[in-house]
Amino acid sequence: MNRSLAGISILFLVLMSVAMSQAASTPITVDCSKGQSLNQTLAKLNKQTAYTVSVNGTCTEWVQVVGFQNLVLKGLPGATLVQPSTGGGNLFNSTLLIEASQSVQVEGFAIQGGAGALPNIGIGHGSTDIRLRSLDISGGSAGIFIFENSQVSVAYVHVQDTGYSTLAIYDSSDVHVEHCLFENTATDGWHQGISLGASHVTMYATTIRNMQQAIGVGADSSVDLTVYNTYYVATGNTDVVIDSSAGLTFAGVTLTGGSLNIYGAKLVINKSGQSWGGTTAGVNLDQGATMLANNGLLSITGSLGQGIVAMNNSHATLFNATISHGTHAGLVAINNSTIDLSTNNTPPSTISGNAVDLFCDSDSKITGTANIAGSPTAQCTNLLSGETVPLP
Repeated sequence: MNRSLAGISILFLVLMSVAMSQAASTPITVDCSKGQSLNQTLAKLNKQTAYTVSVNGTCTEWVQVVGFQNLVLKGLPGATLVQPSTGGGNLFNSTLLIEASQSVQVEGFAIQGGAGALPNIGIGHGSTDIRLRSLDISGGSAGIFIFENSQVSVAYVHVQDTGYSTLAIYDSSDVHVEHCLFENTATDGWHQGISLGASHVTMYATTIRNMQQAIGVGADSSVDLTVYNTYYVATGNTDVVIDSSAGLTFAGVTLTGGSLNIYGAKLVINKSGQSWGGTTAGVNLDQGATMLANNGLLSITGSLGQGIVAMNNSHATLFNATISHGTHAGLVAINNSTIDLSTNNTPPSTISGNAVDLFCDSDSKITGTANIAGSPTAQCTNLLSGETVPLP
């Protein structure tokens, strides 16, 4: 046999092996309404074998998926996982805990947390290709908690009225979010839609509603807004919407270090900030944070506080952005920070109708003001019509 035919044969065998392994998922049904236990069933399975476990009824138990490969947990209509009131153990446990696992999909469940200190879903210890699909999550200390270098896709998930954070991403983890709704209906406490620490999230087609802080970003973290089709065909409205119609939001996006990159999906922020102003805002950049908003993909309207605040060595670059009708300032640059309205062959930005459109202190600059539509009001002595001072 010549080498080319041998190569084709080997490739064919590899592809056949993959196809057979994918097709060989063993079906199992767990009926919690008849007293069966999902966790006890999982404990008896070979973790290296592909299973599709269908679940019926309400399972009130701590479910642990540790070391599994190619597992599907499928909730039948009405299937619910309920956090028990006792026996949770340490803070790293969850109603559904996934650790050190690969290629696990969880779909179709309602998941209800208790008043205790444990999240609804925890994913950690280097888990990869974890897919959360069509889930309805409520209560608990957190909605979804992802940690220790894990990779997760979250799609068509509704999370409501959890504790501090709806989706928390830490420890060099990477998450894709699409077609989700994260919302808060309570008026007490402090609620954060998405929390990031030394991690990365890519997102589109998602609404975050009435959180005190919709997205909170720490140092060494980044948020990328772009449309992707890795899991689903991208159709319909692809905007990321931060809705604070209840007036609860102190900041739409807060970055303490880190970066916000808006380059494929539009970010729409409505009525963020608080009436006293200060540094409450649609977007607050602090401690060297950066933001890039690509052509026409940022709209901040009706802010109760500021539109964008760049402070403490932070920087924002805006291409054809809209920041309008805020009750305080549109753009604020303070403490050695800069905001640039790019003149790079893009349509002008609309910075108008705010109490003050442009504000800066003596240590900061707003550049590219020639690329602002109309005549913005200003309280800033460091305005440059271009993006730099005249160069030789």
